[in-house]
Amino acid sequence: MGSPISSLIAEIFLQLYEDANTKQLLDTKSIALYVRYVDDILVIFDTTKINLHTINTYINKTDNNIKLNPTHEERNSIVFLDLTITRRHTKLEVDIYRKPTTTDTTINFLLITP
Repeated sequence: MGSPISSLIAEIFLQLYEDANTKQLLDTKSIALYVRYVDDILVIFDTTKINLHTINTYINKTDNNIKLNPTHEERNSIVFLDLTITRRHTKLEVDIYRKPTTTDTTINFLLITP
């Protein structure tokens, strides 16, 4: 943190880490989907094949610098990158996430005088 090159080094590290570790989970079909944007990761898995504790333990043991802090779905939904992903019987529904304090109020900038 602090250096302009930090994000590049972190990205290189995470890509090498994913190639060496998460690819195995995908190849064995232990997890169905692994998506990462910067440091936010979405993992979709079948609970009949693997459980969250096993994934969490596996990832946290592979490197001392990485600690997975999972967010569990609530009422079949989870928020990921300002999206609400809802699990239905046969599909996933994606919608824009709005915080509970959202008022959907917009201010017309033409009405504001300096």
